[in-house]
Amino acid sequence: MTTSNLIAIRDGEINGGFYSPAKEKAAIRGSFQHRFVIFRRLRYIAKLKLLLLVFCALCGVGLLISRIPSSLGWNLRYPSSSFSSSRGGYTVLINTWKRNSLLKQSVAHYASCHGTKGIHVVWSENDPPSNSLKNYLYNIVMAKSQTARKPDFKFDINEEDNLNNRFKPIQSLRTDAIFSVDDDVIVPCDELEFAFSIWQTAPSTMVGFVPRMHWIGEKKETHVSYKYGGWWSVWWMGTYSMVLSKAAFFHQKYLDMYTNQMPASIRNYVTRERNCEDIAMSLLVANITGAPPIWVKGKIYEIGSFGISSLKDHSNKRHKCLNDFVSLYGYLPLVPTNVKAVDSRNEWFCCLEKREKKVKSRCEKSF
Repeated sequence: MTTSNLIAIRDGEINGGFYSPAKEKAAIRGSFQHRFVIFRRLRYIAKLKLLLLVFCALCGVGLLISRIPSSLGWNLRYPSSSFSSSRGGYTVLINTWKRNSLLKQSVAHYASCHGTKGIHVVWSENDPPSNSLKNYLYNIVMAKSQTARKPDFKFDINEEDNLNNRFKPIQSLRTDAIFSVDDDVIVPCDELEFAFSIWQTAPSTMVGFVPRMHWIGEKKETHVSYKYGGWWSVWWMGTYSMVLSKAAFFHQKYLDMYTNQMPASIRNYVTRERNCEDIAMSLLVANITGAPPIWVKGKIYEIGSFGISSLKDHSNKRHKCLNDFVSLYGYLPLVPTNVKAVDSRNEWFCCLEKREKKVKSRCEKSF
């Protein structure tokens, strides 16, 4: 027996049998397969956990997305079927008072806007409008309109001077959307069309160009007082809770709710104080929807030189109105927000113009 055979036999005896290369390979392969099975199981478990993690993440994102409209005030409590925006276009509701020259400019402008399907002038003066004024405005509407079917034009004549008149129901309207505006406020047609498109996405809320806010004032035990914040408050805080009806869209159903469903004590207050009908409308809409309004950032032009806001002690009266209305409601329904709608096209062109001006200025300086 050779030495190599003797070593092989001894090795085989040590391992409990004869040495065999095939057995050795099988043993190694078996160990490797066992480890491979364990590895595959671990990898399967890891994949399962990863899939579970991804599923949970997607569920979380879905939940977050579902809550975004609510946080923006677009997920409204009122049934959407009650505030249809299916009828295209809008009716411009112009509130006027002894400023016929401004009224002529305002009517001529809004008649030229493509989405205008009707223009109603809220007339609350002692004397009715003259035939010459009515004929002039009717002819200007027909001449300025850009649509095949001309807008309906009408004076809504009231027997008494009352700020509540601007929110009286209107019969046989062609549109669901009302654009409420003062006779001295001009909103460019493209800005108006953009705001209307925003309103169509949320027809039960107010969409406007003039934001206002409320501050929490003094707290005395269970009583809390509030302060009315003007434009500079909105600019400083970046928050608002109202858009004024001097330039705002809302659903025509709110005219009936304001006149026939809102507490008479609030309308009586507006009649007595000759102020704050716009705050009353904001509270009404917020009370119904539980949602904030939507501020559209855009250019508006005030062509008048005076109005109620220019009168002495106007701010203090607005503070008082807000607190008195809260007392009548029993709580404050206004919902603050810092969301605003911006037409990115205008922002882009504005930035482009500024950039061109800077380049032109640098070129001129170089010469």
